[in-house]
Amino acid sequence: MSAPKFTTLGCRLNAYETEAMKDLAAQAGLENAVVVNTCAVTAEAVRKARQEIRKLRRENPDARLIVTGCAAQTEPETFARMAEVDAVIGNTEKMTPDTWKGLAADFIGETEALQVNDIMSVTETAQHLIDGFGTRSRAYVQVQNGCDHRCTFCIIPYGRGNSRSVPAGVIVDQIKRLVDTGFNEVVLTGVDLTSWGADLPAQPKLGDLVTRILKLVPDLPRLRISSIDSIEVDENLMQAIATEPRLMPHLHLSLQHGDDLILKRMKRRHLRDDAIRFAEAARKLRPDMTFGADIIAGFPTETEAHFENSLKLVDECSLTWLHVFPYSPREGTPAARMPQVDGRAIKDRAARLRAAGDVAVARHLQDQQGRSHSVLMEAEDMGRTEQFTEVRFSSPQPVGQIVTATITGRAGHQLVV
Repeated sequence: MSAPKFTTLGCRLNAYETEAMKDLAAQAGLENAVVVNTCAVTAEAVRKARQEIRKLRRENPDARLIVTGCAAQTEPETFARMAEVDAVIGNTEKMTPDTWKGLAADFIGETEALQVNDIMSVTETAQHLIDGFGTRSRAYVQVQNGCDHRCTFCIIPYGRGNSRSVPAGVIVDQIKRLVDTGFNEVVLTGVDLTSWGADLPAQPKLGDLVTRILKLVPDLPRLRISSIDSIEVDENLMQAIATEPRLMPHLHLSLQHGDDLILKRMKRRHLRDDAIRFAEAARKLRPDMTFGADIIAGFPTETEAHFENSLKLVDECSLTWLHVFPYSPREGTPAARMPQVDGRAIKDRAARLRAAGDVAVARHLQDQQGRSHSVLMEAEDMGRTEQFTEVRFSSPQPVGQIVTATITGRAGHQLVV
């Protein structure tokens, strides 16, 4: 018998949870199995999950094939009907030791093939203490799961449930352990990170958590926060941006669009001017701040004029790293029932957004020429600056360490020293 194989599709949080599942499966003694942790963010993501499952079945004809993740949570019957699939496990069930004990015992027929319960009934986030995930230099810590908002295009709340926060004390203890084992950077992750704390006593904010971590873990060299909703950023987080050099100057913003009417139809909580004001305020506090952003091209009812407002936002918010999503309808969401944009127009607009992103990256890379950066090494020849920009080295460097380097050039989307 062999140890189970795991395949992760989708977000960093999924990858984090895969590491937790590996531990749970090992403790349960699960063998000769393939586990697919799926994504449901777009219809294309679900299609790719089915494609990956068929491929893995061909490659592992005798293994037990287990499907979990957001697509399994939102469309359990879709995967249960696939001839290649032996078991479908929900997002809550996949984090439970008893589930994996049952799967291990199921080789003698004791576990149901479909275990997906109501994700909306879950009120706590399981505290998976993983001592190191990612590279040997950077660790990811899940501080929050789920989302209380209902954007009209998004299926994720139905895969992840309502927002639940991990208590600050648990997070701080985990980060202390990570630093003790040699990690020089920690990234806080979640589904809706800026909602952290709303369900905890005294309802602390994300800025309170960041401040507490930096105060109680003084040996942590670098702290990052992943994707945030700028309209929810609190005063303490802005203060940390201004005064805490160990908080990295890189924020990924969940913007989604640049036109007010489309933002309202998306049921977002900000308008374009809110995004622009936040970017200006953050950069005023931290002049070396860089921004990434999620932007959807071709949302239902989007006209060329609406799209142009998204295109302008790249410059107006000084965005650098764009994640462009061509809109695709997700069954069960309000946006899927709205008048759809022609597929060719969606493809063209997504391409134009990506081209604007390429120009922004080139401008950022050019601005770094001759500057000195603290670079966290992910491999002997590659590391990342404080702004998360990749740097290529001509001579080997110690992996996991922070080295100071002066930028001498650029190649593609990388800086060169």
